[in-house]
Amino acid sequence: MTAKTQNGHVEKSEQEWRDELTPIQYAVLREKATERPFTGEYDLSFDPGTYVCAGCGQPLFSSDDKFDSGCGWPAFSAPVGAESLDEEHDTSHGMIRTEVLCSRCSGHLGHVFDDGPGPTGLRYCINSAALKLEPK
Repeated sequence: MTAKTQNGHVEKSEQEWRDELTPIQYAVLREKATERPFTGEYDLSFDPGTYVCAGCGQPLFSSDDKFDSGCGWPAFSAPVGAESLDEEHDTSHGMIRTEVLCSRCSGHLGHVFDDGPGPTGLRYCINSAALKLEPK
């Protein structure tokens, strides 16, 4: 049964996640998989709107902060708010990176790097499968 904790965190059973998400969404959000580069729905999409978590609907990124980094995944220079993301140290695959998670459902979104454009200098490299675009 889906539940929200006092702090608004979404908790669901693994079966609920499997029932509600597509196989690629489940793999990315719940198993920390990565979609192949240049294959995601939003990589080259620049339609105006807000990108929300595909798992729980929390607003994550604005299309105003999206840019074409050439990396093969949607890239953003900033989240809609610092409270919408959690970060964790990630040393998987022989790399040292900062993983980005949805702060409401703990879904894996992608990673953040310090090679983005101004003014933040950050590049949030996010899997399309972890997002849904709510058009303006």
